[in-house]
Amino acid sequence: MTGHTGDVESVATAVVGGRPVTVTGSRDDETVRVWDLVTGQPVGEHLTGLAQGVRALAMAVVDGRPVAVIAGNDETEGAVRVWDLANGQQIGEPLDSDHGWMTAVATMVVGDGSPRAITCDSDGRVGEWDLATGSQVGELDSLTLWVCAVATVVVDGCSHAVAGGLGGLAWVWDLATGKIGESLIGHTGDVCAVGTALVGGRAVAVTGSDDATVRMWDLTTGQQIGEPLTGHTGMVLAMATGVVEGRSVAVTGGADRQVRVWDLATGRPIGRDLVFPAPVNAVTVAPDGRLVVGFGHEVAVLARC
Repeated sequence: MTGHTGDVESVATAVVGGRPVTVTGSRDDETVRVWDLVTGQPVGEHLTGLAQGVRALAMAVVDGRPVAVIAGNDETEGAVRVWDLANGQQIGEPLDSDHGWMTAVATMVVGDGSPRAITCDSDGRVGEWDLATGSQVGELDSLTLWVCAVATVVVDGCSHAVAGGLGGLAWVWDLATGKIGESLIGHTGDVCAVGTALVGGRAVAVTGSDDATVRMWDLTTGQQIGEPLTGHTGMVLAMATGVVEGRSVAVTGGADRQVRVWDLATGRPIGRDLVFPAPVNAVTVAPDGRLVVGFGHEVAVLARC
């Protein structure tokens, strides 16, 4: 799928009007585009006016409407915006305009059923937002390092965010109490790819780093599970987790232009390595198991692993 004129750095999937779509964002061309996953054709007009580009995006459902939560660089105009994917219109005012560039975003549904967004910025702040009201409901401002990636997960019935950043560290944030758990220490390079999954009934985090390794962590104990997953020969830039044919998997993409699929139960790769003509900056797993890969200016959809 072609159309972006800058590198694709974010991909996600959703269902709009009953059809599966993928949503892609570029920092360079300052647009978000929606594509039909079946035909590969664009859906509607692409979203423009995203000054200074798109760093990250995530999907949610708000009042029955599929929306994209878009994090960008524009700290003067409002760095986090919510777009209705059905009509291509922005919903409400930007969520935040007071802090630095937004660097990562994730979404989740909390216990009362309300949709939330977790945002991270270049000042080391992590914020929690109620997407139904547009109001901020929590903030963690004690991280002093740039946060590169974030994912959400439920641990022992409580909502948590896992954030990765500079210096090889990752943190776990209990959204209910606002407390930071033990740091996940082991990487020797920046952690700019994070995912979460359930493996054998336990909540785990999966992290990818500039040190070219992927690591898995037990979120109850904070301990690393097994040995690092190796195979990439450059920085791990992208991470997605999902369930494919009953198996919990992680999909990673890197500066080495490779996409690798890992069985999280065994720590072993699945299938052959997938090699692309440009560095892989974004990956996601569609609900039917297909892989969506952003490499260079292009997007590819691959059959289920």
